[in-house]
Amino acid sequence: MKQIKNKLATYSKKSVSIQELEQLIMPFIDTYDQFATEVLELEQQSILQMVKSKGRTSRNPSLALQYRINKSLLVEGLHKEIQKYRTQLDHAIQLDTYFSKDPSVWKEDLPYLLKIDQYIKKHSFSLEAVPAPERSFELVADEKWIEEKGGKELLERIGLWERFNIIPVADPLMFAINPKTMKSPDQLHLIVENKTTYQGLLPVLTETIFSTLIYGSGKKIIKSIEQFNSQYPVEANHSFYYFGDVDNEGVSIWYSLSKVQHVELALPFYHACLLKQAATGKENQKGRKEAIDAFLHYFSLEIQSELNVTLGEGKYFPQEILKAKELQQIWKETDWTT
Repeated sequence: MKQIKNKLATYSKKSVSIQELEQLIMPFIDTYDQFATEVLELEQQSILQMVKSKGRTSRNPSLALQYRINKSLLVEGLHKEIQKYRTQLDHAIQLDTYFSKDPSVWKEDLPYLLKIDQYIKKHSFSLEAVPAPERSFELVADEKWIEEKGGKELLERIGLWERFNIIPVADPLMFAINPKTMKSPDQLHLIVENKTTYQGLLPVLTETIFSTLIYGSGKKIIKSIEQFNSQYPVEANHSFYYFGDVDNEGVSIWYSLSKVQHVELALPFYHACLLKQAATGKENQKGRKEAIDAFLHYFSLEIQSELNVTLGEGKYFPQEILKAKELQQIWKETDWTT
């Protein structure tokens, strides 16, 4: 009966036909008589309530052709179960969020909660910081659980993400170094979204005042930038510039990046792009209003108006619209100190 109630609690609809009910329950029973017995018991408990307008079957025992599912009664049982585990699991494991979540979340999380409880009771929280895969394997014997299978979200739900001292694992930051600026007290770093632009600029890196040329690799830069200080342990005043595609996706990447690392738009590159003919093909790409507003703030009112129209029509300016020679000339000849 418990398995059947769990199925009904997580069923996506508020009502269920007798045929749908049979599909839900049949994996747990063998005969129609057993099926009817279970359904009638759920009727008695008011968990299943007959839709009178649909009538009942002519079979014996007779069942309703359609039922409403009283999920509040099912949740009541779930709440009692959560309360039971509250007294059994380590007090550091917070279960409050499960009272307001779909029962399926509790059902999926419970096996992991038991493993985490076992770990805490054995090792407590005297933990040194370790990478996510290592901690993941310690907790649930699956090195991918934290980063790829919802483990981070579960640990946040139960209030233990910070206490387990986990180091997130991101792709390494990819960059080239200009050795001529290594000792400068004020250092500039240019992040470019795409590989073509990175390769186009790389030959003249040492002819610029920039200390590094960083390959953003699209969205990966949002996480990999966190490793800058450990991969480039040079004490200086570091300033970052960003150049990406002028489309909704490129703007969104820059905006998300700016939330974790202050980064200015490399405006000379963008202004050069806007002098070109916009490309078409991004009609289905949706923009983030807050990202677009923040991006447009860097430009004159006239350009803001033009860009709003361009992006709204699904047009865009890819980084590749600038040839390597143009990129290099802009990078070398711009006064980046003003």
